Amino acid sequence: MRTLYTQPLFMALQQLKQGESSISLKQRFAEDPVRFTRFCFTFGGHMRVDLSRQHLSGEVLSTLCELARTMELAPAIESLFGENELNHTEGRAVLHTALRVPPETNVSLNGHNVVPAVHMELTRMRSFCEQVHSGAWRGYSGQTITDVVSIGIGGSELGPAMVTEALTPYQDKGIRVHFVSNMDGAQLGSVLMHLDPARTLFVISSKTFTTDETLTNARSARSWLLAACGDAKQVEKHFVAVSVNCLAVAEFGIDAAYMFRFWEWVGGRFSLWSSIGLPIALALGFDRFEQLLAGAHEMDQHLRETPFEQNIPVLLALLSIWNINVLGLGSEGVFPYCHHLNRFPAFLQQLNMESNGKSVDSRGRPITHSTGPLVWGEVGTNGQHAFFQLLHQGSLIVPADFIGFVRTPYPYPEHQRKLLANMLAQAQALAFGKTRQQVEAELEAEGLGAEEIARLAPYKTMNGNRPSTTILCDELTPKTLGALIAMYEHKTFIQGWLWNINSFDQWGVELGKKLAAQLVDELAGVGSGQQDAATQGLVRQITRWQVECKA
Repeated sequence: MRTLYTQPLFMALQQLKQGESSISLKQRFAEDPVRFTRFCFTFGGHMRVDLSRQHLSGEVLSTLCELARTMELAPAIESLFGENELNHTEGRAVLHTALRVPPETNVSLNGHNVVPAVHMELTRMRSFCEQVHSGAWRGYSGQTITDVVSIGIGGSELGPAMVTEALTPYQDKGIRVHFVSNMDGAQLGSVLMHLDPARTLFVISSKTFTTDETLTNARSARSWLLAACGDAKQVEKHFVAVSVNCLAVAEFGIDAAYMFRFWEWVGGRFSLWSSIGLPIALALGFDRFEQLLAGAHEMDQHLRETPFEQNIPVLLALLSIWNINVLGLGSEGVFPYCHHLNRFPAFLQQLNMESNGKSVDSRGRPITHSTGPLVWGEVGTNGQHAFFQLLHQGSLIVPADFIGFVRTPYPYPEHQRKLLANMLAQAQALAFGKTRQQVEAELEAEGLGAEEIARLAPYKTMNGNRPSTTILCDELTPKTLGALIAMYEHKTFIQGWLWNINSFDQWGVELGKKLAAQLVDELAGVGSGQQDAATQGLVRQITRWQVECKA
């Protein structure tokens, strides 16, 4: 039985905590001149992951790895690549890794190889992208497409939007891609107001083609198009779908030949590798989309083939178990020092918090220990001038991931040097801080008197000893990004396995949707009125102000 807190090795970690917590990071480095070498791990020739500034020792790391073996992590990892029912509450397999394997691979589900179907869909995506990029696909007026609006929500939007933004320097196909997810009409309106209906293509992404937010936006987009062209037959020249619901797609007016498919075994937040990634391929070109898949596949192979002691996703997940469940650090900050990764923290929020924000184990029993952490972040150096004060001197300790890239496609080498210097400096400052003696010496050198030094020193002292991981890559390319995303996907799955939870359902999202559907009627004045007192009071106020506005 996979119950983390009852494992003897987990109890051994609790014992280790007593001694480990008394050793500062400064002391660890002073006593171990090769600490960086021992705790910095390499993936391929283009990524290094430095764990040396985490509160780890060799004994802790080996105990964590042995715990993972005891909890049967190796066969769990292997199950990600073939027959499984990891999403047992929905009766579904989890096989997003099959979306990025070479065509000659055999990935079996229910005795059937799923890979040919995957590559058939990739071929269809390639053909469609080539039509749009070549100008063969034309709108109702005979003009070529210049803008693509992707309409989806959650995993159907966050992943493709993040990747498209991250790889902005690779967008050279003459196609501008926009993303609409929010039910708030302000987002759709602010996108459409700058576009030409005759040259706009919509990609509607919804597995069931019933998602309320997505369909509401899609119907409004269709009305916008029809107001310009006046002919419902033209919808099929401007709308394609990513779905599994052929009937609903056809009823909307989309040609079934341009419904791109994916499968029940593809979870939303793990779906950007599938036809959900069509907007990525339209923005970057299909060859680069394939490079993204190749990078993820390389990380998949690393996960399967590398011993736990050097296995980067495994180590990151085990580190989170140590930080969250042993050291009591329930928050994780993600700080990419790359402007184009500005949506990466939000992507990881959904990936981890929707996956592992669970309080019931795989047998339906309440969990009494911490599971998914709070994941948050911002790009550097912006975050330094917003909330890093808390990271350095606040009472809340937040383990941080710093992500940086050595090379940049932009011709500003001084900017890049300063950007990387800031990233390295923040990790250094968090780890080693500044002692009171150092502060007093600096203030004395500035010519301050003893009384003023005594007054200011407490405010300028930083204790340091705050953990961080640095992920350093050569360059942000489609392949590197694919590996980086897959690394965090696998970290998330491994965390969930060790916590004995289902990382692939999201029932907590459903209740709010059902209540919202009821409240739409309430706000239209045709509901039952059977809401709680607070909701009823707010509905009455909304209705009152709407009436006053009309008057």
